[in-house]
Amino acid sequence: MSNTATDTAAPASQDQLMAAMFANMVIQHTNMAAVFLGLAPNPQTGETKQELDHARYFIDQLEMLQVKTKGNLTKEEDAMLKQSLAGLRMAFVNAVNQPAPVAEPAKPEEPPASAPAQSAEPTPSADDAKKKFSKKY
Repeated sequence: MSNTATDTAAPASQDQLMAAMFANMVIQHTNMAAVFLGLAPNPQTGETKQELDHARYFIDQLEMLQVKTKGNLTKEEDAMLKQSLAGLRMAFVNAVNQPAPVAEPAKPEEPPASAPAQSAEPTPSADDAKKKFSKKY
């Protein structure tokens, strides 16, 4: 004897499992792209660093997923994928237009007082360097 209630519940739970796995994959790719865009710290190193080639790779994978699953997603899955891609594309454009600030290198040690000065030219301050390389739009 077969119980029809359990027979119909099995495919629904399988569909729910697949929907959850799909959502998890989209979220993972979105998070990895965000890490490589410098929007979140790397979970392994704790550093925030832009690696635009890696970010582009995860965005491309999500775009491929969107193309290959067209017409096969629920409205919610499709909306989540579109929203993730839209946000990542905007963040990518912003990252390309405004690269992450580069950490200033450690200043070299001051020469001992007995050493002669190497040059009489003034050294630019950090404010001068920022002004020199900033872009105005």
